[in-house]
Amino acid sequence: MKRALILLLMAMAHVVSAHEPIVIPTPNSLVVTEGVCRISPLTTISTNDNSLQPIVGYAVQEIGLIESRNIGDIELIVDNSLESEEYRLSVTPLGIIVRGGDYGGVFNGVVTLMQLLPPSVYDGGLRGSVEIACCEISDKPHYAHRGFMLDVCRTWMDKVAVMAFIDLLAYHKINSLRLHLTDDEAWRIEIKSHPELAEVGGYRGGDSPIWPRYGKWNERWGGYYTQEEMREIISYAAVRNIEVVPEIDLPGHSLCMATMHPEILCAYTPKCASSFGYDTRSAFCAAREENYELLADILGEICELFPSPYIHIGGDEVDMSQWKRCPKCQALMRDNGMTNTSELQQYFMSRLSDIIATHGKSPAVWNEAIEGGRLASNTLVYGWESVAKCRKSALNYKTVVMPGQYFYFDMKQSAREPGHDWAAIFDWTKVYDFSLAAQGFTASEQVNVVGFEGSCFSEAYASRNPESPAYLHYQTFPRVVALAEIAWVGDKKQDRGDFYDCMIAHYNRLDAMGVSYRLMPPVVSYSNGVLSASTDDGSRVYYRTVNSDVEVLYTDGIKTSKPAEYSFVSRRGSAHSPEAAVAAHFKTITPAFNITSSMTDSEKFSFDKAEAYGRIARTTRAGDVGDWVMFSFDAPVECRSMKVATGNFQLPRYIFENGYVEVSYDGVNFERVGDLECGMYTIERPQRAIKAVRIVCTSRGNGAEWVSIQPPTILPKL
Repeated sequence: MKRALILLLMAMAHVVSAHEPIVIPTPNSLVVTEGVCRISPLTTISTNDNSLQPIVGYAVQEIGLIESRNIGDIELIVDNSLESEEYRLSVTPLGIIVRGGDYGGVFNGVVTLMQLLPPSVYDGGLRGSVEIACCEISDKPHYAHRGFMLDVCRTWMDKVAVMAFIDLLAYHKINSLRLHLTDDEAWRIEIKSHPELAEVGGYRGGDSPIWPRYGKWNERWGGYYTQEEMREIISYAAVRNIEVVPEIDLPGHSLCMATMHPEILCAYTPKCASSFGYDTRSAFCAAREENYELLADILGEICELFPSPYIHIGGDEVDMSQWKRCPKCQALMRDNGMTNTSELQQYFMSRLSDIIATHGKSPAVWNEAIEGGRLASNTLVYGWESVAKCRKSALNYKTVVMPGQYFYFDMKQSAREPGHDWAAIFDWTKVYDFSLAAQGFTASEQVNVVGFEGSCFSEAYASRNPESPAYLHYQTFPRVVALAEIAWVGDKKQDRGDFYDCMIAHYNRLDAMGVSYRLMPPVVSYSNGVLSASTDDGSRVYYRTVNSDVEVLYTDGIKTSKPAEYSFVSRRGSAHSPEAAVAAHFKTITPAFNITSSMTDSEKFSFDKAEAYGRIARTTRAGDVGDWVMFSFDAPVECRSMKVATGNFQLPRYIFENGYVEVSYDGVNFERVGDLECGMYTIERPQRAIKAVRIVCTSRGNGAEWVSIQPPTILPKL
């Protein structure tokens, strides 16, 4: 019944009826009252509080209103009786009043007001006069921190792209954006005392000394934010009630800086033969005093640039084996009675905390940073490794809960979709179902939870047309919508099915925003010789067959005796679903084969691991020009497709960065069939049975010490 009502509302072009409006995140209280309120491009908006003037400008720009110096049709007021970010929205036939406990509260009220308007308001503002139902909304967030981390390091996003994403977050009342500005792959923020960090470290490939990981291997690519550009981003976000938190990831994830300044590394000579001389070490030496002088320069500028009270200084995934081999680090540990390298990390992070404290800032760290001992009590911990790590952190520190199994939106959303899978495979429903109580957080632990944060690490984005935001959108939406909901309402959320009904209505807004979000896959069934597909979200369904790449609009059941030959996808606006089909469509075969190569295999990840279709294999060095890997089948294989790959399927690393693929039908003679893309190639609809496939490398090195080799993925003929 509720879904039918929503579909009716979706069909109404310019009038919101007296039915309860759909607002996301769900307000604490929404009461529809009698009458309607008319809004048009001639509607005026005003405030007598200068601190709210940016919100007036925002509403004029986003909705298409007229600013008034007198009392406008829409009035913005700070009400000190309300809490931070709390608001009251009153819509009457005579006008609209938005009251907020502070700037954030008033902004939240305006965001809700936009959702009372037709979805087209997100695509250029009001186009004419509209009527909305009169209502009274009383609302405030459950959690003060509703965040998102955007990795602009692995995949470069310029100022305009970041601002566009900030808009999407603001529409959903997300109030914190953490920018992952440095990592092994790049340095993205100008440091005037050390300009080479961004001027050199902001680019990779080509003539840059920084290795071009994850994509765009054959060009100099990237960029960085000048301090003036970053001030523009910070100001743009602040208007939208979003605090920008910088992350300078230390002491690990520092390969980019170490490539420019190898003197920051530990005092030993590494073995680099397997990487053709490329030093892959990524951790600051904790015992070099001059390192702290360098970081004092850097962090001093960061503290001055960013208004945020927190500076995220990293602390995750430090390769402590480098400290174990370093005589300086070992001496420092002995002199200070340290028994393990986690204590050495605590020493390093405490030194950084002291530096930023001199600038009036507090440290934020990843959860590993607290393993070696107590950090300053004002440290904010971001718990990513697991729920258990979040709970441990919340015993002693204010904690942002973001375990990867629920909040890393770079994870796959189903087994055959793009993204990582090391933490989990999940869609928005798992995000929505997250609950502190259900996860066992005690009352005392919950007190220290400041909120939730989603994230999108962008290693896989660089090789998926980063000039377009489509991949970023697909990975993050509608998971961001679910994040916004649970961070706003806490455990008092509605039934997931009811929220999905609201989500479907919200899709109209996402369409107007131009978001290339992910739709749930069509439901496919086969019965009595008829293949059927359906959706419940207002999208159109298309199908194609295994022998064609042409999509055909699906209108009715398909009569067929071979249902596995068909696959379906749904589309609406810029959104699309993953591919769906009967189970047999995705069946793979595992014919016996063996791997030979010009490179030797590692003892731990030997070729026979991949030959058994169970695990990935590795070589003992990176590839060089002319190196090859060959898959030889015991018997010729008939198939409709065969994918062969170096590196990881979900991530283009440890690959042949350039190369081609040859096929043999007799095991002796080979013909070239195509070039590698992200280290892999798929042989589509081969006309003959395949006896062997050879992958040939045409470039030297890959920024690592080995090449990973995947077993082939083979789809049988149907």
